[in-house]
Parts: sequence; C-alpha cells; structure tokens
Amino acid sequence: MALLSVIRRWHFRDHLPIREIARRTGLSRNTIRKYLRSETIDPRFKVPDRPSKLDPFAEHLAAWLRRDMGRSRKQKRTIKQFHADLVSLGYEGSYNRVAAFGPCPVKWCNSVTVGA
Repeated sequence: MALLSVIRRWHFRDHLPIREIARRTGLSRNTIRKYLRSETIDPRFKVPDRPSKLDPFAEHLAAWLRRDMGRSRKQKRTIKQFHADLVSLGYEGSYNRVAAFGPCPVKWCNSVTVGA
C-alpha cells in the first residue's frame, strides 16, 4: 500500500507530527502509530489458491462466449442462459461465478485453453 510508505516518509524524513499526518490522511492517531511501529512497509495478505467450481466448465463457457461474439446483439445469449446450460451439464456453482467469468474481452477468451 502506498499509504503506509507515505505515512512513514512524512514522519521519518519530513518530521511531521502524528497529529498532522492524521489530519492529512483522515486516519486516527492510533492507526498512524500502529503503522509507524510496524516492521513491514507493505502488508501482504495471503490469498488461498483454491480451484473454482467453474474451472471444469471454463472451456465450454469460453467457447460459447467466443461463438457469441460473432453474433449480432439481438442473437447473443445472456449470462442467465449460459448459467442454465452449465447447470444442465452438471455445474453446481452460483450464477455470480458465471457472471464474473463473462462477458470477456476477445483476447482473453481466445487465450483460454483446456486445463488452464
């Protein structure tokens, strides 16, 4: 986060008091103190690497989206229709995962391969 480095620079290099830093950033003085005491400059958050329920169906969905890109607006299928088709294939995930997958840009849909 750039905010932590700005806070540390203002305090250690520019010698601004904590109260002034709190006024400029809108953070509380306790938060500023906590950031200054911490050893890390940028906090790192672990993101678990877990497979999605959509992964086995990603190739089907990408192929459908590629095929729909060549169609006119009125002939294109909706994400709801894609979700219904995936459910008929055995997909047990939510509609939101399918909606997050598409519609996708041409270069991304063309880069999806089996097993990716």
